[in-house]
Amino acid sequence: MQNDIIKCGLTEEANSRFVDRIGKEAYVWCEKDWKHDAHEHAHHRAQFTFVEEGYQYFHIDQKIYLVPQHHVIWIPSGKAHRITSDAKTVNLMVFLFKTVFKEDFYRNVHVFAVPPVLKEMLLYASKWNQQTEEDEEQDLFFKAILKSLPNLCKESSNLEIPVPADIRLIPVCTSINSNFKYSLNTDELAEKAQMSVRSLQRIFKKETGITLQKYLQLVRILKSIELIDSGQFTLSQIAYKVGYRSLSAFTSSYQTIMKAKPRVKI
Repeated sequence: MQNDIIKCGLTEEANSRFVDRIGKEAYVWCEKDWKHDAHEHAHHRAQFTFVEEGYQYFHIDQKIYLVPQHHVIWIPSGKAHRITSDAKTVNLMVFLFKTVFKEDFYRNVHVFAVPPVLKEMLLYASKWNQQTEEDEEQDLFFKAILKSLPNLCKESSNLEIPVPADIRLIPVCTSINSNFKYSLNTDELAEKAQMSVRSLQRIFKKETGITLQKYLQLVRILKSIELIDSGQFTLSQIAYKVGYRSLSAFTSSYQTIMKAKPRVKI
């Protein structure tokens, strides 16, 4: 078909479903300056994406996962996902596996920082970029990567923003996302949800698993990552732009979420 779209070796034919015409068990697709289309899609291969530069948001089920630089995401086969990013440059390595091991790990979405040993393995694997013919060394090496993931994964569960199913809470989340620089006004948020403050706090925690204040903190830190990626601001400027009154308060909050201190690009 002339209108087929090829992504990472998979052919998109209709309804954002991808047809797999590659015979081998696993392969890697390295992509510099990745272009996003923001369409939800699914495919029959499990996907393992390493963000070498920039950041991506993966919209999966009722959550938005942030995958910043030097992090990876595991997506089981058949799981519909949508990808967005405002990063200036996004360089990726996408591994696609036809079959996986039986452990529970491979049935769920995971995001985690890349440990040094795995990073070296992934970079070495780039030599097989877009290679679709059989290669014994590559097959064994990729199987070793796949098998090691449950042991190397120290999940960064804080890098996900829950999306509530209760439609009354959508205006609340929208308001926080738009006004993250400011302190929470729970009375105003409760009015948007057409419920009492106490009901809002209870229902929001039940729906998302986190408090309104924690949601605000997550949004602020994710926005700070976007500003850090732009390379246009100092950390002090970023702290102010995302609503913190001091660099130390921002650094503490950032370290709580990211398990590392913020660093501007050099």
